[in-house]
Amino acid sequence: MWVHVLAMRMFRPKFRAAVAAMIFDKQGRVLLFKHTYRKFEWGIPAGGLEYREQPDRAIVREFFEETGMRIEVQKLLLAESSQEDHNVSLIYLCKIVSGTFQESHEVSEMKYFDVNDLPQMLFAEKSLIRLVHKNLCDAQTSEALLFVE
Repeated sequence: MWVHVLAMRMFRPKFRAAVAAMIFDKQGRVLLFKHTYRKFEWGIPAGGLEYREQPDRAIVREFFEETGMRIEVQKLLLAESSQEDHNVSLIYLCKIVSGTFQESHEVSEMKYFDVNDLPQMLFAEKSLIRLVHKNLCDAQTSEALLFVE
């Protein structure tokens, strides 16, 4: 694990672009990956862009490489700059469209969690999940109110 982290810090650019997928089930639970290389194993499905790759295609590729499953990007939710990692992350709302989970060298498990009962994970990711979930719930409520009259 430490070799992977050290190599990433030595060879990746000083500033990079990352992508992440927020996937919620019908009960509003968020999908998380159990990463094989992190201190806090559970986290949002994410990855880096390859040279000249479009961000929406990058998250589809990353998700497939790590799980063997296909996702579809529904919309861009947020662009966020992280001071800790010196990167900009583009967060997409996605849905799973096909495939069966296959363990990879980066992801050993995936599971849906209630947003109010998340596992031990990075604080920034917990905050991001709760913010996105709240905004999605508020947006659904607003849409519902438009059609009540």
